[in-house]
Amino acid sequence: MTLAHQIRTEREALIDLLLTLDDEQWETASLCEGWKVIDVAAHLAWAPVLDPVDMAASFVRARGSINGYIAQTARRWSGRGRESIIDQLRVNARRGAKPIGVPRVAALSDAIVHGYDIRRPLGFAREVPPTAYAVAATWHAQLGAPLAWALGGGARSRISGLRLVADDMSWTHGEGPEVHATGEAMLLMMTGRHIERSELSGPAAEDLWTRIRIE
Repeated sequence: MTLAHQIRTEREALIDLLLTLDDEQWETASLCEGWKVIDVAAHLAWAPVLDPVDMAASFVRARGSINGYIAQTARRWSGRGRESIIDQLRVNARRGAKPIGVPRVAALSDAIVHGYDIRRPLGFAREVPPTAYAVAATWHAQLGAPLAWALGGGARSRISGLRLVADDMSWTHGEGPEVHATGEAMLLMMTGRHIERSELSGPAAEDLWTRIRIE
C-alpha cells in the first residue's frame, strides 16, 4: 500500500464517521484541548489547502505562535459549517492535498491522530492498518524541532532511552527498558495527548509517566 493510498484510506474512514454524527457529537470536546469535534474536522479540511498569503496573515493574527495559529484557524474555519467541511475533506482525500512545507507523511499522521482525537471522546474505535500506523508512529518517534513543536511536543526527548512496544500493532521503537501500550495510546502519548496511567505497562511505564507529568 502506497503512502498516498494510506492517506486516502484514513481520510475516507474519518469522513464516513463524520457523516454518522448527530448535533451533540459534532459539538463534543475532542482530545485537542479547547477544540470541539467540528474544530478538528475543520482543521483537517482547510489546513492542507491554505495558501501562503492566508497562512502568513493567520500567523500574524496569532502573534507568531504556531499553536495559536493552528487553534485560531481551526475555530474560525468551523464556522463554515458541517456541509462545507465534509465537501472539503472529500476534495482533500481525492486530491491528496497536504499543508505547505511539511512532508507527505504529516498528512497521514494528521488523519490518524486527529481521527483518534475525534473517535476516543465519542467512544468509537477504529483499527488503523498496521502498516499505516507504523509509518506515522515511527515518524513521530523520530521527529525533531521545529515541526515537533506544532505536533504535540518533542516525543524524541520524552521517549529517549526507552523501548516502546505497541502490543496490538506489532510496532516497536528504541532500545532500553520497555513500555507497553496499545498503538492508539502510544501514538497519542507521542503527540502530547492525554492518556491514563493505566494504559501504560512494562518495566519503564512509571519512568515514562513521570516524564509525561513533568512536561
